[in-house]
Amino acid sequence: MHDSAAKTDTRPLAIFLMGPTASGKTALALELADSGRFGLISVDSALIYRGLDIGSAKPDAATLAVYPHALIDILDPEQAYSAAEFCRAARVAMDTMTASGRIPLLVGGTGLYFRALGRGLSDLPQAAPAVRADRRRGCGARMGSAACATGRA
Repeated sequence: MHDSAAKTDTRPLAIFLMGPTASGKTALALELADSGRFGLISVDSALIYRGLDIGSAKPDAATLAVYPHALIDILDPEQAYSAAEFCRAARVAMDTMTASGRIPLLVGGTGLYFRALGRGLSDLPQAAPAVRADRRRGCGARMGSAACATGRA
């Protein structure tokens, strides 16, 4: 038997509503939220950032006031965020919603986040900012800082 199969799944029951941009996910999520049975959790790698309102299909302030979503506007754009961090934050939101009697409804289009939450992640070391900075310095010396900043090195 595979080790993960032997472990008890302690995640709360939840609904994943995923799909591409402009496929009607938000409209359906809001309709379901009207029942009062669901709590909304955003699964979108752009919506976590404050100020990225244009081009991200983020619900407007009026919609968010009526239909609050967990994990929207939680970081500034210069802050890094990983799938592992998303999983931890989503799990907290799911547990909070379940404890209040609501079903977590996870809605968005970031497939990596859905996959990480549903299947887990490999046990890898944390990112090393010093190594990344060192690599960028080396890249700049070889290719020029503009090429490194755009990822064209």
